[in-house]
Amino acid sequence: MAQVVLALGSNLNNPHQQLQQALKFLSSISETEVKCSPIYISEPVGPADHDFLNAVVIIETGDAPNELLEMLKEQEQKQGRPSRYPKWTARTIDLDIIGYDDLVIETDSLIIPHREYTERLFVLLPLRDVLPQWTDPATAQDIDTLIKQAPEIKISQTTLEW
Repeated sequence: MAQVVLALGSNLNNPHQQLQQALKFLSSISETEVKCSPIYISEPVGPADHDFLNAVVIIETGDAPNELLEMLKEQEQKQGRPSRYPKWTARTIDLDIIGYDDLVIETDSLIIPHREYTERLFVLLPLRDVLPQWTDPATAQDIDTLIKQAPEIKISQTTLEW
């Protein structure tokens, strides 16, 4: 069974409810109880008009990385995200694989660790909440170093409950 780190984000159609719906799905595919970060609110990266709600969760799965990716993409579509979409736009839900055990994978359809997560405080801060000892499997940098190197954005922890 693999430990998988997933980043969740939403800024359309009741983002809090979108995160809760995604968590319900992730709970249904996880072999153990899902571990959840607090929910953060952050300014968008790119042209989106509304702030995002973001979180990181950890699931345990026996599914291969490509199989898991397919399930996540199907869930995004079920929650109203089109299969093709412009990068950095508003969305109902975004489910990204940040880490899958300590694997480093780079194929045409899947890159783990996620290519841009080290540039995103909205991933790094909640990641530190759930895995304070995280070390990037590709670079061996610890989470605090990654946070210090990431570009600044407006971000804060919310009081929203799962």
